[in-house]
Amino acid sequence: MFDPSAVFYMEKLVTGPEAADVVDLRLPVKQNLHLIAKAKGVNVNQLNVMILDRDRHRGLVEEVREAGARAKFIMDGDVAGAIAAARSGTGVDALMGVGGTPEGIVTACAIKTLGGVIQGRLWPTSDDEKQKAIDAGHDLDRVLSTDDLVTGDNCYFAATGITDGDLLRGVRYAKDKVLTQSIVMRSKSGTVRFVDGEHQAHKWECYSRRS
Repeated sequence: MFDPSAVFYMEKLVTGPEAADVVDLRLPVKQNLHLIAKAKGVNVNQLNVMILDRDRHRGLVEEVREAGARAKFIMDGDVAGAIAAARSGTGVDALMGVGGTPEGIVTACAIKTLGGVIQGRLWPTSDDEKQKAIDAGHDLDRVLSTDDLVTGDNCYFAATGITDGDLLRGVRYAKDKVLTQSIVMRSKSGTVRFVDGEHQAHKWECYSRRS
């Protein structure tokens, strides 16, 4: 897995298999959206772009809307947003914007299973962070691909919902049961499994008291 050193944030572009070979993070937003639309065989005004709801993305949102596409906001969790962008039938065609670098690396594990692409570029938030990245040997202009972020071809991704989201249901309580939903992926086989769990609350309580 890629080591970002001290750089916590990364500019990201994620889309599914249809447009994986045509997008480029260095291109203008409008151009990438037109390339995605062409690859998917739809009009730009049919595209939904998932974006973290942050002040830093005001300019990005304007560019997306000026291109004719729609912005779909999320409060947090751009890993789930990126997975939605890579999977069919989610109503999300791309994820754009700046989010956590560790989350970008985790996302690459999922993309290895789903197909599609994540492209990232380190986004230092201060001169000190920028200098630390340069001292660590990072090229801040380099666009990192899925394979740069995760080099192996046999990786796993697993997540369990805590609160309700577009990807997973959150934890639910039903009398003596705790209900969870998880997703598990393996890149080598391209397998995606959704797991609904029922956990006996009284057994968990006994276990936690022993530990």
